[in-house]
Amino acid sequence: MKEKTIDYLLRSAWLGVTKMYNEEAGKKGSTMATGFALISIEPEGGTPSTSLGPRMGIEATSLSRTLKTMEEKGLIIRKPNPLDGRGVLIHLTPFGKEMREYSKQVVIRFDEAVKETVSEEDLDTFKKVTNSILELINSKKIYISDKIS
Repeated sequence: MKEKTIDYLLRSAWLGVTKMYNEEAGKKGSTMATGFALISIEPEGGTPSTSLGPRMGIEATSLSRTLKTMEEKGLIIRKPNPLDGRGVLIHLTPFGKEMREYSKQVVIRFDEAVKETVSEEDLDTFKKVTNSILELINSKKIYISDKIS
């Protein structure tokens, strides 16, 4: 049997997690993207819209669609940022806070299930490997022009 690439293993695992989160979110008429946005918004005081995309690791266009949907569903409201007249703060509505708590519990339950199944030593190794991969990617040294043919 052919050995699976690191890329394949990462993508397969993430696709599985995404599917699982979307199934759970679907029970409440929501999506994983909405759940992650809810978790990323400060429940008290709101979050500047410009810092939300980087926090979530998504592009501005995807975030705009997600925020529009969240606003239509009554999860968030937008208010002018009192510290920056050009900026907007995203605030959770009471319903948004309720759904944020649900989203947090879904993530926590996944975390607990993994910790119940995987040894602490293996999790530590996983974290080290993941951090090493992120450092390698962020160093921008993987695709140096003379190494690709």
